[in-house]
Amino acid sequence: MKSYPPFGPNRRQWTVPLALLAAFFLSARSQAAPPTTQPGEPAKSWIRFVDNGPTGGSLDTAITTYRNDAGVTVDLVSAVHIGEKSYFQGLSRAFEGYDAVLYEMVKPKDAVLPRPGARDEEQSHSAVSEFQRILKDTLNLSFQLDEIDYRQRNFVHADLDAETFQKMQEERGESFEMLMLKQIMAAMSQPDQNQGPLAGDDPEQMLHDLIHTFTRPDAERQLKLMLARHMEDMDAKAMGLDGPGGSVILTERNKAAIAALHKTLEGGKKQRIAIFYGAAHMPDMSQRLHEMGFKPVSTEWRMAWDLAIRYDQPSAVEQLLDGAVRLLDDAAR
Repeated sequence: MKSYPPFGPNRRQWTVPLALLAAFFLSARSQAAPPTTQPGEPAKSWIRFVDNGPTGGSLDTAITTYRNDAGVTVDLVSAVHIGEKSYFQGLSRAFEGYDAVLYEMVKPKDAVLPRPGARDEEQSHSAVSEFQRILKDTLNLSFQLDEIDYRQRNFVHADLDAETFQKMQEERGESFEMLMLKQIMAAMSQPDQNQGPLAGDDPEQMLHDLIHTFTRPDAERQLKLMLARHMEDMDAKAMGLDGPGGSVILTERNKAAIAALHKTLEGGKKQRIAIFYGAAHMPDMSQRLHEMGFKPVSTEWRMAWDLAIRYDQPSAVEQLLDGAVRLLDDAAR
């Protein structure tokens, strides 16, 4: 499948540094778990980090239900694109109950929909997908495109096609890499606003925090905890949410999603609809629903990342030393 937009032949060499820079320098706004939204209240956030102290926590995403005077409901199903396998399995089961599921996917006009677990040559290799796949492998999570079957009869494409997306980005001089670096530089220029375990401008403290993370028992989950504390702000900033006039990667795609919603509502046959998009899209999407006469009813939270610490797991240092011993044994034979 053709890439839109590509990193180029060495895109993985770019993606890893960008991922690390984003994790270290984007400002964090960790928060305690808010209560379930009460009837009539708009969602206050679409992704939350639940901090359970030394035992870990979870990263949750929201499904907020909106209803209009005609009784039509629209659920904004916010998502993180890498998560626990059980998270995507739960969403797949929930999607079976909708008349229509409007989904995001920037793909060429003539491209076939990917099959769950498709071979590498069938997968998207866009900058965003490459970024997410590297995080997925690093954190031992699952990738949305590998788990969700977009070929279901009630699934409706509600996004820009890749050709239009690329053309709009070229007209604006916009790219994923440019947006990411722009937000990283903005965060680095305002270190006093940072919060969280890797915040600040003290390189020695940052190095200490990293060593602490990677030498703890269950280092993989410690890394997930570190990133989860930053996810809400990372998602918004990486997608260019703060840019004046919006962005193609967020604002223009939201317009396409709402246009697909209007088309789906024609004829009045669809009474229960889901819009399945990344969490960063949802504040703007919520406002657009409000303008269409939809009011929030309730919010359900789903656990996307299980961050409970497993103290019986070996630390990164223990694994490294065990590996070195095995290598020495093999060399001696």
